[in-house]
Amino acid sequence: MGVGIKALHPYVGRSCVDIRTLYETRGHDMSRFGNLMMSRKSVNMPFEDAVTNAVNAAEPLVRRLTPAERDRIEVVVVATESGVDLGKSISTYVHHYLGLGSRCRSFEVKQACYGGTAALHTAVGMVHASPYDDALALVVAADSAGVPALGEQWEGAEGAGAVAMLVGRGATALEIDLGASGCHTFEVMDTFRPGPGIDVVNQDVSMLAYLECLQKAYEAYHERVDGADIVDNFAYLAFHTPFVGMVRGAHRRLLRQQRQAGQHEVDADYEQRVRPSQRYGAEVGNIFSASLYLALCSLLRHGSFPQPRRIGLFSYGSGCASEFFSGVVHPRAVGDLAALGVEEALAARRPLTVDEYDKVAAEGDRAQFGVRDARFDLDAYGDLGKDFTGRGLLVLDRIEGYHRTYRWT
Repeated sequence: MGVGIKALHPYVGRSCVDIRTLYETRGHDMSRFGNLMMSRKSVNMPFEDAVTNAVNAAEPLVRRLTPAERDRIEVVVVATESGVDLGKSISTYVHHYLGLGSRCRSFEVKQACYGGTAALHTAVGMVHASPYDDALALVVAADSAGVPALGEQWEGAEGAGAVAMLVGRGATALEIDLGASGCHTFEVMDTFRPGPGIDVVNQDVSMLAYLECLQKAYEAYHERVDGADIVDNFAYLAFHTPFVGMVRGAHRRLLRQQRQAGQHEVDADYEQRVRPSQRYGAEVGNIFSASLYLALCSLLRHGSFPQPRRIGLFSYGSGCASEFFSGVVHPRAVGDLAALGVEEALAARRPLTVDEYDKVAAEGDRAQFGVRDARFDLDAYGDLGKDFTGRGLLVLDRIEGYHRTYRWT
């Protein structure tokens, strides 16, 4: 087995909100709710941020390593568009709170939702170039929605969370097909974050850019990989998921372009090869740089891997950058992820009323980028705060002179 993801784990939050109820309460057009194809989304508490999401995703992976294996982590790279400082990397917090060794590269990557893929490929390249066969890298994609998204039609799609990936040789969760990729990029203002907590979204432009990038990136892959076929070469497909309904539409368009497929063939192919990767996204929402890798987690749990099977992956980041690439999933990865209790974590989330959700979101700016001083008392949030007590999760304790201090519950 070659280089790639040896193990991965998502942090899906401790709270969620029902999207149908959210749409009905807001008075949104319910026909657009149907297009989302989503049921719930995860919500961060005011004492959570991209740092806590990242650490809480990575801690179960690191905990399973021996001290010698931890020392083999040569790289910690965090992908996020929810950064907390223009200079200091989130990876420094991740490195510190996970207790990793000091002989380690540490940095942050930003390119909207493509950032997780950029971080993964960077780590794969570093591990591949290392003279040590047992070299490891820790990659974490971590994000949360901006607060001013409240009340917008696309509010229901934006979630919170992270996916951590342990990268090395002998990969089982995703053995990367080195060199088998196709990219497409151009400048576009589809979605962007011009200030702390501000999400600006042009839905129509974003959808068109996503669709163009999927087509062009796959065509570039097809040109590089001789004989590649979108149906015959991949047991499953996993896409960056702004919302589940968009992936369904993108898949339909791609099959019509590449195979001139009819509606029946498209629908059957979606259910068989794409739907398994969408189940977690329908429960968690778009977690930006981690979205594609949440889809990979979902695929491992809901797909079938009795033997090694090749999958195709599409990564898109607004602004924009995109890539279609491939890799092989090995059977061992299925049980490995199941042992980490993702299904249990999803079921254990506390459902918020829309009233509770609005109050939580209204306080979200207390932990935003640029905050100078703040303190966070879990008791002040009643049962919502108590839900974190004794869970062994990292939470934001205080900000003093812009310096963030975290603590384990």
